[in-house]
Amino acid sequence: MRCGAKCFLVKIEADEGEQISCVIARTPAEARKNFRDKYGAASPILSVREKKRKNGI
Repeated sequence: MRCGAKCFLVKIEADEGEQISCVIARTPAEARKNFRDKYGAASPILSVREKKRKNGI
């Protein structure tokens, strides 16, 4: 994990409906890039949101 990295929730459209995957990145754009590198460019991304931490650390 790099300095300044956060966990982003990436919502994609799949055959079974919508799925959510956690991606570690610094920005939402980098999260999209990392997701497409791992799962392929054909996966339609619906949204990218930062995962909020409960303990605030």
